[in-house]
Order: sequence, then C-alpha cells, then structure tokens
Amino acid sequence: MINKPLLLTYLYLFIYILLSSGVILYNKWLLSPKYFNFPFPITLTMIHMAFSGPVAFFLIRVFKVVTPVKMTFEIYTTGVIPISAFFASSLWFGYTAYLHISVAFIQMLNALMPVATFFMGVMCGTDKPRCDVFLNMVLVSVGVVISSYGEIHFNIIGTVYQVTGIFAEALRLVSTQVLLQKKGLTLNPITSLYYIAPCSFVFLFVPWCLLEKPGMVVSQIQFNFWIFFSNALCAFALNLSIFLVIGRTGVVTIRVAGVLKDWILIALSTVVFPESIITGLNIVGYAIALCGVVMYNYIKVKDGRTSQLPSDSIPERITKDWKLGKKSSDIFTPNSGNDTNGGSTGGNFNGSELNDEEAPLLLSRLLHIGRSQLINHTA
Repeated sequence: MINKPLLLTYLYLFIYILLSSGVILYNKWLLSPKYFNFPFPITLTMIHMAFSGPVAFFLIRVFKVVTPVKMTFEIYTTGVIPISAFFASSLWFGYTAYLHISVAFIQMLNALMPVATFFMGVMCGTDKPRCDVFLNMVLVSVGVVISSYGEIHFNIIGTVYQVTGIFAEALRLVSTQVLLQKKGLTLNPITSLYYIAPCSFVFLFVPWCLLEKPGMVVSQIQFNFWIFFSNALCAFALNLSIFLVIGRTGVVTIRVAGVLKDWILIALSTVVFPESIITGLNIVGYAIALCGVVMYNYIKVKDGRTSQLPSDSIPERITKDWKLGKKSSDIFTPNSGNDTNGGSTGGNFNGSELNDEEAPLLLSRLLHIGRSQLINHTA
C-alpha cells in the first residue's frame, strides 16, 4: 500500500530541487549577454522584491496561510533593516557574478559558505573557535582553490563578486541570529519576504539610480512583462516550496537534498549552457570541498542534538535511558513537520538551516551551511 505522507514528502523535495535548479538557470539565461542579454542584476533583484512583498502580504494578511510574528518598531529598526541591507547586498553581488562566470563554477564557489559563516560567527561572538571545525574549513578552502585552478574560463571579477556576495550572506545569517533570534523572533521564508522584501527594495533603489538606470535609458532595452513575471513567480514558488519542505522533513533531509541539487545543477548547466565546461580538476576540487561541507553539517547537526539535552541533568538522563533500554534518539528527535504554521506554534525555522543562495527572495537561503536548530517533540 502506498504511503501517501511519504510520497507527498518526496514530491515536495522533488519540486524544491526542480524549482531551485530552474530559478538559477533562468536567472543566468536572463542576465547573460549571450542569451536574453539583460545585464542589470540590481533591476532583476528589485523586480523580485517588488513581486514578493505584495504576494507575501496577501498570503499572511488576507489568506491567513501563515501567522504573522509580533514585530515591534524597535525590532524592525534594529534588526530587520540591517538584515535587509545584507540580504540586498548578497543578492546584488551574487547576481552580478552571473554576468562573468558559469553556473557550475558559482555552485563550486558556494561551497565557501560554511567558511564565511564560521569566521563571521567567530568575529561576532556567535560561534567559538574549534579545531575540528577549523580543519573542515581548511578542507573546504583547499577544495575550492583546486576547483578554481581547474576553471578554464576563470574570471577574477566574477569570482570577487561571488565571494563578496557569500560573505554578505554570512553577515546576514550571523546578524539574524544576533539581532532577531536572541530576541525570540524567528522568520520562515514567507514572513521573511513580508518584512524583508520592501526594505531590501528601498536599499537597492539608490545603487540602481546610480549604476543601472543610466545604462537602461541609453540601451533602450525592451521590457518583456511575461518573461520577468514568470521569473519572479518561479522565484517566489521556490520559497514556497522551501516552506512546505521544512514543514515535512528534518534538517538532515533538507541538507542531503541540497547536496543532490548542487550536483544536478552542475550537470544541467553544462547542457543548457554549452560554453560551460567542467574539467577534472573542477570535479576533484568540488568533491574535496563537499567532503568538508558534509562533515561540517554533521558536526552542527550533532551539536544541535546535544544542545537539546537539559544541561543540568545530562548524566542522569543518559543513565536513565540506558536503564530503560532506550536510545536517546527515541526521545530527542527533530521536528518532523506537523506544524503547518511554519514555526508559529512551536516549530521554529532558523534562517541558517537553509542557504539557497540562488533563491532570490529567500531570507533563509543554502542547505550546506551550518547553524541548525533541532526542535524536539515534548511529551
């Protein structure tokens, strides 16, 4: 007999992988001078923000799909505004990289996300220096360097833009933890768009006026409404799929799906964009970096499980579990996703559990970075 809940979970994961890969390839096609030739990454980001804000508003305020969080003026000014600035910057720099380097190489550079997040966390005091994590970061960095060395069409400008976007995203993740999560406020992908998208649009308006508006007037680019509408719709659908996936699976499942998505995307990009060539050194370097990423995720998930144990009774709990013949995993398990409100009734979504850097609207973006919060079921 078919297990319908399990089948639905696999369907959501498939939709997530399909949309995530599709949005990245769609953005590359739009921005690349060789294809649609719309070399205005800030404009594309602003279109996404302008689309996602009102849609999120209707989902939250009109259709009541998601329960809004309690947002105060102080939290908005001290938390949401600076996070929006980092979010807008990460998208701006990340999209600009599409003009210079291939999708496959961008995915390989994204393996640096745990490195950037770890060092930013240490600098901001949200993470502690650890030898095991540091060795993983070295392994990831070595893999990315090897992959970069093997890149045939290496472009320093595109690489700098992408790495800068990665560090801007790392700052956003760390600032989210410092400015919002420590105040007891968590945002899922839908509420993130509701609060972050309008503010990000405002931040991007000034650089757009200075950098892209004059070029758009001179080049007289024709605006195809349906192409940009479908692109923004796919980007929003990606965030909605992530909202559905995190409601039915745990952190580990999402991370595994992210790794699978990266490999599929690298392979697809060489088919869709024939000029994108992958060398043996690319594969070897990325595989090395991925080993470091997987180990980093394992350490973070392990730490997350350990942190759920009551700090004042760990020895007693272990002894009691042993006597009862139970495994600790039978007692402390991650939220399996019965919370349909995306965290508003007990299951909280941590922005750093997902870091899908190419999801244009996602405050909480990628699957291979590391700061997981596992929510246990209380009996």
